[in-house]
Amino acid sequence: MRGSRGRRGNVLSRLDPWTFALYAVLVLLGWMNIYAAVYSEEHKSIFDMSQQYGKQLMWIITSAVLILAILLSDARLYQTVAYPTYVVTILLLVLTLIIGKEIGGNKSWIQLGSFSLQPSEFAKFGTALAMARYMSMLNVDISKWKFRFWPLVLMGIPMILILLQPDAGSALVYLSFFLVFYREGLPGMYLFIALLAAVTAIMALIYPPVYVVGVVGILALLIVFFLRKSRKAVWTTLLLALFSGAMAFGTNAIFNKVLQPHQQSRINVLLGIQDDPMGVGYHTTQSLIAIGSGGFSGKGFLEGTQTKLNYVPEQSTDYIFCTVGEEWGFVGSSITILLFIALMARLVFLAERQKSKFSRIYGYSVVSIIFLHFAVNIAMTVGLAPVIGIPLPFFSYGGSSLWGFTVLLFIFLRLDANRWEEL
Repeated sequence: MRGSRGRRGNVLSRLDPWTFALYAVLVLLGWMNIYAAVYSEEHKSIFDMSQQYGKQLMWIITSAVLILAILLSDARLYQTVAYPTYVVTILLLVLTLIIGKEIGGNKSWIQLGSFSLQPSEFAKFGTALAMARYMSMLNVDISKWKFRFWPLVLMGIPMILILLQPDAGSALVYLSFFLVFYREGLPGMYLFIALLAAVTAIMALIYPPVYVVGVVGILALLIVFFLRKSRKAVWTTLLLALFSGAMAFGTNAIFNKVLQPHQQSRINVLLGIQDDPMGVGYHTTQSLIAIGSGGFSGKGFLEGTQTKLNYVPEQSTDYIFCTVGEEWGFVGSSITILLFIALMARLVFLAERQKSKFSRIYGYSVVSIIFLHFAVNIAMTVGLAPVIGIPLPFFSYGGSSLWGFTVLLFIFLRLDANRWEEL
């Protein structure tokens, strides 16, 4: 008992230093780039609370308070409050649909005086906790059909509520839990089917569905010919071929009959079917110009002309990476990407060393959520993904985003600090 109390009392010394250092560096770099993105001669002080960079400093300080509160708490608390936390975040999402404030076409915010709260940022760690709690229960095995229903429900409820706001970018984040499912035993065939569906959908938007189905049919026949001795392989191939055909025609029908004209244009611009640099493609065009103008080493801190002249919309939030590319160039962009990769690699290492199944699943949820945010935001910035509005973790301006990611990460670090104790 004495040793257990001693270990709990010394939790700060057991906090993983590499993860904490990477977090601190990313947050500080984000703050500097927010300052550069919205800098003005009238408000030169980085501590000016009337500007975004001053407010971000306040979010950073309050995040430090949240970190301290999490680290001083009992690690066993998070498994106990997993379901209540999930329910509270879901109720906040429902409340947002009722009384939420609309910003940028999305009803995603709850106004609290002069402060706006975005509940979708907090629903991520609420869902991660609930997912870890359920999947760590005795005898739960995600590789079996009967145990897949509730994880999909836990993931689907917040996803649907966020889609109703509508905020497709934040809703997309919940698909990251499929990576967690895969780690915990979901057959790789399901990830292959998801990849096949994505490729078929894209091809059906570029070429007539009949051609896509024809190519799939020919490939299926070739596979059946070579694997004809295996009945299971033949039936699997035929079912996947039918699925691909349905996906091709279904995607084409949804694109033409369900999506709005501006949504169709965004996808067409992304796929190179349509060229509209001054319309729906404006964000991406300006983003690429800003990043490209940075060259190898960048223009220098506060010297970004694209940034200063406000050519890039949302340059302190969704497009913060443009500021990095313009002012710090290829070198700065590469370092930023490597820092994120190092953070995610470290989190995978920490997740794998957990003795508690709850902690491991929660750890993989953390790294999966951060990965999807990172990958989609960078891809969106360089024109490899549609403009869906998703922040870069720890970098983009916003209190809700920084708080949400900070709580998400440090709950896991608190669990890791007690990894040798039974939760």
